[in-house]
Amino acid sequence: MSTADKFVGIQISPISFIDEGVEPLLDTLQEKFGINVLLIGTISWLGLKVGRRISYELDGFPDHGVQEPDQMLGGSYIKHRPEYYRNTQISHFTNRDPGLEEKDILDMIIPAARARGMKVMPEVMEPLFKYAGHGSANTVPIPNLPQYLEVDQFGRFGSEPSTSNPHYRTWLHSILEDYARNYDIDGIMWCNERRSPLDNLIAGNPAIDFSAAARTEAHERGIDVQRVLSAFGEVYNYFQRARRGEGGKDGYFVEFLRVLLQNPEILIWERFWLERNQALDRELYGIVKWCNPALSFGLNVWNRNHFNPIRKAQWPWLEQTEFCDWVKPITYQHQAGAVYQKEMSDFHQSILRDFTPPEMTSMMYNLLGLGEAPWDDLLGQGMQPESYVGGQARDTVAAVEGRVPVYMGIGVDAPRTHPDQAKCTPDIVYRSVLAAYQAGAKGVVYSPNYAGMNQSSLAGGAQALRELGLLT
Repeated sequence: MSTADKFVGIQISPISFIDEGVEPLLDTLQEKFGINVLLIGTISWLGLKVGRRISYELDGFPDHGVQEPDQMLGGSYIKHRPEYYRNTQISHFTNRDPGLEEKDILDMIIPAARARGMKVMPEVMEPLFKYAGHGSANTVPIPNLPQYLEVDQFGRFGSEPSTSNPHYRTWLHSILEDYARNYDIDGIMWCNERRSPLDNLIAGNPAIDFSAAARTEAHERGIDVQRVLSAFGEVYNYFQRARRGEGGKDGYFVEFLRVLLQNPEILIWERFWLERNQALDRELYGIVKWCNPALSFGLNVWNRNHFNPIRKAQWPWLEQTEFCDWVKPITYQHQAGAVYQKEMSDFHQSILRDFTPPEMTSMMYNLLGLGEAPWDDLLGQGMQPESYVGGQARDTVAAVEGRVPVYMGIGVDAPRTHPDQAKCTPDIVYRSVLAAYQAGAKGVVYSPNYAGMNQSSLAGGAQALRELGLLT
């Protein structure tokens, strides 16, 4: 493995540079762990992106940094430049976190990173605001933001802004233009983790997005929104009955096919929503490239895309290479068992209720290209580095057909949600890094946030890098 193309990244929040000091922290990351790419959370209202460890009540605090909860309020961690936001009504979104207010985290870090030959890339993940399991801030004090929220099939405002709303969409455009024009960065990593209308139904929630902006776009495409809403009423009732255990005589799966065939409008709406969502990724890629063609645009790709057969069909890797320069599949191995069980539990409460989870697991593994522990052992064992990280690396490398490099997202102390859930260990990180490179990946990204990682776990990755000749 050549050191010339080395890409060993780490996702890191602004608070770590305040807690540990910019230069001492960069020295530690580079010299002890071989990090040469910093993926910095620059805007978020999620503790997982910009705060300290969010699972401290279950896992305690890591072996570095400040050993107490933060007072994260969220927001933007760079200087506000109003001239970049004149085409959107979203304003007043700079952070108010103690110790970080009025600081520009990129201005703080870039000179020291450049002096060490390290690359810097802002990391932006959408949803930005209220996201279960990600340590969301209690409030988001952006004036007028509630007016831009999604609307569900019953006419109720949702918890996230509509990606069809022109002010919200333009705001995201403006954020990336701001980064691309004003900082000596090497690229941007973008992550899109929105649930589709069908996703929401399977999870027991109403379908989205029927906001005025989305309705207008649908009308322009010749979609009869009232017929779509009527169809979603039927399909929503099916999912609610199924989750109550009220199945038809022909079984839950057949009944799902029947209600789907009787209401094809839901697939029309699903495709419409998906195309608009994917178009956002394309737009952001284009904006970055127009502002500075030298910048790389990377996609941080949701693990649900390989744990859910519907999403896997919707987000093919080769298509995504049309609007990125590299991809980072999320493979947080010790956390993955619980994530997979949550994903499949939604299916087993509805479409797959005819089967017990243990009965269906081996078949679903075949469908998804997985080969992990039986259902009852997944929570405690997680997924194995060789089969899971290595397997996803091989599949992704093959799927992108050499068009872009693959940098595997290695889970390092990703937050746990249950005391019986598998824990990360140095050996897991060591084996994951080796498995990624051996399967053809061109790099790794330690994830999801340095502030939640143990340095002892990162040491496992460092050992693997030494064996690969990427760290002396």
